[in-house]
Amino acid sequence: MALQLDARPPATPAPRGTRPSRAGRLSRIDAKYSPYLYIAPFFVVFAIFGAWPLAYTFWVSLHDWDLLGSDPTFVGADNYTRLLVDSDFWHSVVNTLGIFVISTVPQLLAALWLANLLNRQLRMRTGWRMAVLVPNVTSTAAVAIVFGVLFGREFGMINWLLELVGVDGIEWKSNRFASWIAISTMVDWRWTGYNALIFLAAMQAIPRDLYEAAAIDGANRARQFWTITVPLLKPTIIFCVIISTIGGLQLFTEPRLFHSGTNAIRGGPMRESQTMTMYMFENAFAPYYNFGYGSAVAWLLFALIAIVAAINVLIIRRLGAGARPDTGKRKGSSR
Repeated sequence: MALQLDARPPATPAPRGTRPSRAGRLSRIDAKYSPYLYIAPFFVVFAIFGAWPLAYTFWVSLHDWDLLGSDPTFVGADNYTRLLVDSDFWHSVVNTLGIFVISTVPQLLAALWLANLLNRQLRMRTGWRMAVLVPNVTSTAAVAIVFGVLFGREFGMINWLLELVGVDGIEWKSNRFASWIAISTMVDWRWTGYNALIFLAAMQAIPRDLYEAAAIDGANRARQFWTITVPLLKPTIIFCVIISTIGGLQLFTEPRLFHSGTNAIRGGPMRESQTMTMYMFENAFAPYYNFGYGSAVAWLLFALIAIVAAINVLIIRRLGAGARPDTGKRKGSSR
């Protein structure tokens, strides 16, 4: 019986020099360059409203720049040299750091505690969670007016309560440390709920199985909070610390409105609560109009924020390295 041979010719491979189609080239270009086009608007806006003003401010800080004058004079680093020996500047730095510490630490602790309460099975949970954000949407001017009345020397409610327990009234606006406490109370009341909602969102991402297993092992709520919740919230805690640090070092509105009256930008008659941003405004605008000196203050404030941010980044990296799982191959593995 004769074998039937396949008469079809063998398939010839495509030539190596064949160019891809136009649609294929456009698809590759789109996959390669389109992500840069998507993120370009942010960097364009940042370059116009962020990088350029920052560079221009540094250029201004190298001049003796009188806003009421005509021609600025280049003085190099003289503004920074004067600033480093300026007692009023260092006074504002101490005020800024003091208010920041007094306000940030209690604020984050209270926010963590409040978020833990809101994470439980409560009636009208949505209403309570929305209520803690009400201080954040309240006008800062209204908050400052109310707290200015509460901390009044003669008719303030705080001094009235202190006198009921036998404590003499406190000069909240003329005493340096007392003004720190009053302003910190204002900041805490305004921002505690905001941080609490951030902590609450992170808590809801923690698996409930961990709490159930801990409850079976006999751990109460307090032990579950410190052994499960807090360790798993470390990245969120660090984020809130960074945001609170930036906001605390740029504090301006609360101390400015707390000291109402003539020349309130000084933060009191003896600069009791003048922050770095207030000192910058005082020199750059009224009453001195020394734009170059105020720009130097702004750049030192930027440097301080950058240093604190760098320290927090190092902390985040160390915590991340400590929590990184061991992905190396074990000895004796079959693969």
